[in-house]
Amino acid sequence: MSHRPEPSHPVRVAEDFEDAADGAGPALFRLVRLGSRRWINRASQELTGEMRHVQHILAIEAVDTAQSRGQDPTVAAVAHQLGLDDSGASRIVRGATDAGYLLRGASRSDRRRASLTLTDRGRELLASSHRWQQRTFEQLTAHWDPQDRTQLAGYLQRLARELDLDVGP
Repeated sequence: MSHRPEPSHPVRVAEDFEDAADGAGPALFRLVRLGSRRWINRASQELTGEMRHVQHILAIEAVDTAQSRGQDPTVAAVAHQLGLDDSGASRIVRGATDAGYLLRGASRSDRRRASLTLTDRGRELLASSHRWQQRTFEQLTAHWDPQDRTQLAGYLQRLARELDLDVGP
């Protein structure tokens, strides 16, 4: 029988869905706030050597997501992915392009728009970012029972897939 560490907070057994879900929304948003500040800044520092390059990681993730959805990866697609206006996304894309992570070319669907592609350097940063994200998940849940880790991983992937139904512009 494996030893299961005691949780740092008391675990409450839920009697029904409403009881189980009570507080889940605020907990989710605490995680999002933590992730959007601490984790992404730490990732940028570790992967690029500078915290200010967080925008490069966001840009290449957005371009990769657009490509994986079969969309033309344009500034508008990056804006949609990041929840920014086109002007803000354009600045982020310009920085990632200047840093050598993205290339601009003619759009396949609209010659008036620029299409974005990852450079070799951008693909390397994306792969490093994904490895860093996986290590972070493993570190955060290292003390968990393996079945709980697997269940959370499945639920996170399911939620991400369901949110990806919004294919954007």
